[in-house]
Amino acid sequence: MFEKVLIATDFSAHAKKVIECIGEMPGLKEVILLNVISRDPLARVWDPVSDMKDVEKKLEEEAKTIRAPGIAVKVKVVSVLEGEVASAINKVAMDEDVSLVAMGARGRSLIMSALLGSASRNVLRFGKTHLLIMRYKILEDSTMEKYCARVFAKVLFPTDLSQQSEVALSFLKSLKGIGEIVLLNVVSKGETDEEIDANVALAKDKVAEISQSLKAIGIQVTSKVVVGQSTEVIKSEAEKEDVSLIAISSQGASAIKKGRIGSTAYDVANSASRPVLILRQEKMAAY
Repeated sequence: MFEKVLIATDFSAHAKKVIECIGEMPGLKEVILLNVISRDPLARVWDPVSDMKDVEKKLEEEAKTIRAPGIAVKVKVVSVLEGEVASAINKVAMDEDVSLVAMGARGRSLIMSALLGSASRNVLRFGKTHLLIMRYKILEDSTMEKYCARVFAKVLFPTDLSQQSEVALSFLKSLKGIGEIVLLNVVSKGETDEEIDANVALAKDKVAEISQSLKAIGIQVTSKVVVGQSTEVIKSEAEKEDVSLIAISSQGASAIKKGRIGSTAYDVANSASRPVLILRQEKMAAY
């Protein structure tokens, strides 16, 4: 359950949307609104104390959008040297013992792309707390359509049938507000048609077994086994199923060492067009 959430904001449009919608998260009790300020390398003089006071006022204004009965909100400002923003976010998350870090996919950079902004990318790579990366459709008239309404309404959960995926799914199904889970296994190995067919048959049996266990506890499940490259299939199926969220374990069967994010989880979080929830193995081990 995500009762205590840290929202890292740089006051960009994407960050503001996260602040607007985070109050809709089931079970939420406390929000920490954080801004990390750093010195402009082109500035001759920097007064961090003055900057921090100004930022606190801006945070207090934005905090009003998430003040709701039962949800405590506090603001926090941290100053760092240039390039240390992600490290500061990760440190505050650990110091405050939050259950989730929520960030927008992009920051204030003028370069717009499907990929993450640098701060979100580095929190993804080096963080130890569950991470929710919110994304928004950029419509033709430049307005933003939010995905945050009922973010857990329809969740795509890619599984490689490893122990790590099993742990992540166990944690996911304990969260409040889960409507439907789309259980997906991607078969990406096999040198011949026969090998691929055998791997698909085995995967279907295992996915069906997992699906039945979820249905037994009242969760609506759609199960799929698809042949292809993992990242591309996950992104494609997220669009086909029109999911509200992709939830994925930070590590899979091929993880090299504890604490390192797997390549599939990293690539999906970095380039998917839907919100992505990274479930950290280290955090779930202590759950």
